[in-house]
Amino acid sequence: MMTKSLHFAILMALLLSACSGKAAASYSTEPPQTPTITSTVKAPSPADTSTSIPTIYPTNQPDCTDQAAFVSDVTVPDGTIFNAGETFTKTWRVNNIGTCAWDPEYTIVYSSGEKFAAPDSAPLAYTAAGEALDISVNLTTPAQKGSATTYFELHNPEGRVIPIDDGRYLFVSVYSSGNAAPTSSGPAPTVSAGSSDGPCSYTTDPAKVADVIAAINSYRTQNGRSAYTVNPLLTKAAEAHAADMACNNLFVHTGTDGSNSATRVAAAGYSASSVTENVYGSFPPLSGPDVVAWWAADQVDPRHNENLLSATYIEIGVAYTFFNNFGYYVIDFAKP
Repeated sequence: MMTKSLHFAILMALLLSACSGKAAASYSTEPPQTPTITSTVKAPSPADTSTSIPTIYPTNQPDCTDQAAFVSDVTVPDGTIFNAGETFTKTWRVNNIGTCAWDPEYTIVYSSGEKFAAPDSAPLAYTAAGEALDISVNLTTPAQKGSATTYFELHNPEGRVIPIDDGRYLFVSVYSSGNAAPTSSGPAPTVSAGSSDGPCSYTTDPAKVADVIAAINSYRTQNGRSAYTVNPLLTKAAEAHAADMACNNLFVHTGTDGSNSATRVAAAGYSASSVTENVYGSFPPLSGPDVVAWWAADQVDPRHNENLLSATYIEIGVAYTFFNNFGYYVIDFAKP
């Protein structure tokens, strides 16, 4: 009897132990464990290596539209002076006002102007329709003294240009001092080009410049003249005076440094046998075609129209600046 009782007691102890184990698990006071989701998948290979799961972006509708709107220059206002060879980061803020979302297949692409050691292209960050995006590019100031401008476009995955407002460019225009960057520690001072009294954050507008050139050459064609050729050195000379005009509210050909069109063209590196200049400033600013029409109709100084239709000059440089609600135009005409 003692043996049977002992066996029965052991059996009951085992059964009670098993039941109490289940009860403890069912009523645990520990919080439930959340499964960990990782960003890796197992590769189908004997090596059993792990690779990152590629980011999957929402698919755009086939009929969606691409459109951008410029918001602001976040860094480096146009006209900022840098030392030669100085590196800087230009950042623009734009809004995606189309119906397509942007993903890294959308790119910012170097288009024209000074290269500034810019990359040929770079991907955009994901930006849903209606959202803003800051786009940054690392650049290096040219070694040559003077103003320099570079232009970028936004491209969709098919390589088509995304309109930005009524144009197509994001651009940056800075002034190179021609001096090497200082070796002392600390950032170089940042001031603005063309101002004798302090900073002047003027802006430029490549669309207006293009409109002026198109309007002049159309006017010349109508009058039996060949089109003017745009020369980059003349453009630099015009940009220098346009910056000076904007920052100092000038409406004359003499710069604040005493320069004139001939000395500015020579300083830009252009060797001219003949040179002259048209300037204009107004509030509100005129459009490109309107300022050409104003010069053509000017009876006070008919030389404005004579320059537009000249048979002497064969090349031009055109610049436009905007500051404090005024728009300023400069055209340098020359013959090498």
